[in-house]
Order: sequence, then C-alpha cells, then structure tokens
Amino acid sequence: MECNLDDIIKGKKKILLLSHVNPDGDTLGSMCAMYSMILNRFKIKADMSVVSNIPFNYKFLPNIELAQRYYDPSLVYDLVIALDVASIERVRDAQILFEKAKCTINIDHHKTNPKYGDYQIIEPDASSCGEVLYNYFVKNNWEITKEAAICLYVAIMTDTGNFRFENTSAATFRAVADLVEKGVVPNVLYKNCYETKTKNLVMFQNFCVNKAIFSEDSKIVYTTVYKKDLEKFSAGDDYTDGIAETLRAIESTEVSFVVKEVEPKVTKVSMRSKKLDVAKICETFGGGGHTFAAGCTIKASVEESVKKLMKEINSEYKNSF
Repeated sequence: MECNLDDIIKGKKKILLLSHVNPDGDTLGSMCAMYSMILNRFKIKADMSVVSNIPFNYKFLPNIELAQRYYDPSLVYDLVIALDVASIERVRDAQILFEKAKCTINIDHHKTNPKYGDYQIIEPDASSCGEVLYNYFVKNNWEITKEAAICLYVAIMTDTGNFRFENTSAATFRAVADLVEKGVVPNVLYKNCYETKTKNLVMFQNFCVNKAIFSEDSKIVYTTVYKKDLEKFSAGDDYTDGIAETLRAIESTEVSFVVKEVEPKVTKVSMRSKKLDVAKICETFGGGGHTFAAGCTIKASVEESVKKLMKEINSEYKNSF
C-alpha cells in the first residue's frame, strides 16, 4: 500500500527504525538519515536497531552512536520502519518488534522485495535505499538537513560502489549533486568509507583472496571462510565485505562468490557477477538482491554449500560458460 509519511508519522510516540543483518552503508545511512529527518520534521526521537556489529568505517555517521543492538521483545511500537531490508527475516531477532508494531513501513529498492508490511515505498530502479529516501523527501518537500544529506550520500555512494556499479544512473548523480550543495564533502566521506581500514582487515582479505579457487576456465571464482579463519585474524562479520567484488574484478571472472561459515551447518553467501543474474541463484536458497550482487544463507556446511552453488550456477547458465 502506498503511504504518506506525514500522515503516518504525525502523532506517533514510539518509533523504531530497523537496519538489516550485517549492515552496510546503505542500510545504516538510510536509517540515520530517517532518524535525522523525523527529528527535524516531527521533533520525535526514534529508536534505531542494528542486529549485527556496526562496521568501524561507518561509525562516523551522524547519530549512529544512538543505535542499539538489542531491544526488549515485549515492546510494542506505534510505528516500525524497515530500511533497505529486502526481506523481513533479514532483521533477525528484531522481526518480532516489526510484527507486533501497530503500524509498519517497508522502504527499499531490491527487486526481490516481497512488499511486506502495512505500507511500502519501493523503487527497484533506484540505486539504493538512500536514493529512494532522497526521492521521497524531495517529492514531498521535506527539508533535507545537512546531517541527513551526509547519511544519504553515504548510502548512495556505498551501494553504487562509489558510483561504479551498473545501478548508477543520471538520477543518482543529480541526487548526490544536490546533497553536495547541501554541505556534503565527497572526499571526506570517501576517505571514511573506503580508506580507513585496520591492518587485520587488510591481511584477512588478502588471505581470503590468495586461497581463491578458479573453475570453468576461471569464469567462476570463489573463496571459503571458516570460523577458524575469522578467529585467526580477530575478524568481524564485516571483514568479508568487498572480497566478492575483488574476485569479480579479475578479467576472466563472470561469477564470484564468498562462502562464510556461520555455524557447522549454516553458511552465508555473497555473490557477484558481471553479466549473469545472480539474484536468481540466491533466490533458490531463500535469498535475493540485485541482478549482479546478491546473497543468501544456506543450511549446509561450507563444502556442501559450494557444491550446491556450483550446481545451480552451471544449471542456470550452462549455455553461458
């Protein structure tokens, strides 16, 4: 159902903003932007929930320090807004808060979004949830604060790979140009997001790339990450971010993926491609995402997950390799 945020938010007292598990710049930037806009327009301080640790390179975002890891599951909110959450299961334990809320809104840009919630603002052609929010704010004459502009720029920049990915459009550039006019300093935000890495992170990612396995004349490349690897480098959940993109950059690669052990029989998959629709592959396992960037969770060991993924890739694209 389409929604008018002014009508829905006005009069609400307890509001919760949700980001997805293993948060990236888009979900965190969108959440913080919405927090700033609600505070500015309605004088309401919303709660913000993260269900995983916040990557260190996003801890500069305005108001991110207010985000909480856990909330009392018995709470009933007047309104819960999910931001950049392709499926509500991606908020993990916070799903109960969404389901118990008096009113819910789903704001997203993933084409695989099943349109859950009481109201939706979904634009599959937008580069990011940040761009969806920007479009809504401009269309409905919401004054974008400098704080919100910073958050929206980070959301858009990171989900477009610093404006390199295929989801970058002329509309995307028009949006960020306006955000720059509102006070955003692009080089500062780029440095915070992309040029601030710990030694452990760099060494861990090099380790993962160095043990990559190539298949189908190097058209498919993947690497595996075990718990022991994470422990060896004192790695956080976000340490695997960007590895699939690095492998995809290899000239011969068509599809790349990272399989990370969560539990002995549970693995998290991050998949990328240059031309092939990997969202279709991930949907097979209950996941989804974008055409060239998707993910899923498979209830199997790392080794079994690799076999399942290779079977699906070769089955789906047998005429492409």
